[in-house]
Amino acid sequence: MRLVLTWLINAIALLAVPYLMHSVDVTSIGAALVAALVLGLVNTLIRPVLLLLTLPVTLVSLGLFIFIINGFMFWLVAQWVDGFHVDSFASAIGGALLYSVISWALSTLLLKKSDG
Repeated sequence: MRLVLTWLINAIALLAVPYLMHSVDVTSIGAALVAALVLGLVNTLIRPVLLLLTLPVTLVSLGLFIFIINGFMFWLVAQWVDGFHVDSFASAIGGALLYSVISWALSTLLLKKSDG
């Protein structure tokens, strides 16, 4: 159940990004749900490989290169999913940052940790 709630929170966060950044466009709730699912899969499967391959650059940039990787993942999903569009790579970096902050805030407010 928690996985479904996280997916819905991420879709809501994705729907909120175009209101704050006009260079990102999500045409429908369905597109947001699909994009959130694909973004979660890409971040789970591809992002760790990219982080490992770019570790030297990430260390030299004191971790700032991770913003580039997150923007690339956001841009990549926008290329794959119909109804989710990002104008440029710079917009993808900003959109990924906004998406992360909104998703984190909503998750913090709506999901409670179980006492384990």
